[in-house]
Amino acid sequence: MSTADAGTFHSLLPGMLPRLWAFSIRLCRNRHDAERVLERACAQGLERADQLEPGTAPLSWMFFVIHSTWIEELRTRKLPSRSITECDNAFPVTVRDSRERDPGGGFDLIIAAVERLPEAQRIVMLLVAVEGLSYSQAADVVGVPIATVMSRLSRARQTIGAQFMQSATADARSLRTGRATQ
Repeated sequence: MSTADAGTFHSLLPGMLPRLWAFSIRLCRNRHDAERVLERACAQGLERADQLEPGTAPLSWMFFVIHSTWIEELRTRKLPSRSITECDNAFPVTVRDSRERDPGGGFDLIIAAVERLPEAQRIVMLLVAVEGLSYSQAADVVGVPIATVMSRLSRARQTIGAQFMQSATADARSLRTGRATQ
């Protein structure tokens, strides 16, 4: 990227911040870590804007920088990966689109289902389904082949579908049991 293009990146960054913040908080799962990761990623992005390859979407590149910064943060702390440890089902902050309404509460169920996914599947699901990245862009962000992104996304969708089927089956049993006792 030329110096002029780096200047363009500098002017684009403020407009990307809401999406970068949403991704950071979903990735890190708490405000404190998300703030630190986003701050470091933005500083790196600004310092290295000249390394942005022509044809690469600045937003995708910043997702990559955030993801890399988070992985480095975990390594520095020597924390075990969430894919190895049991997933925390509590999601402390939900970044919801204020334009959407959710009268049936389905949004919260979906968030909970995504949060229970293994880390690798959860990140790919966030990048593709929430952030709208292409499989190719998501592969670049997490540094894996496109086929791996497709596989992780497929497994994530199957897992979420199975969770909803189990929930629906349990609800149906509750209704039958409740009616039988009345």
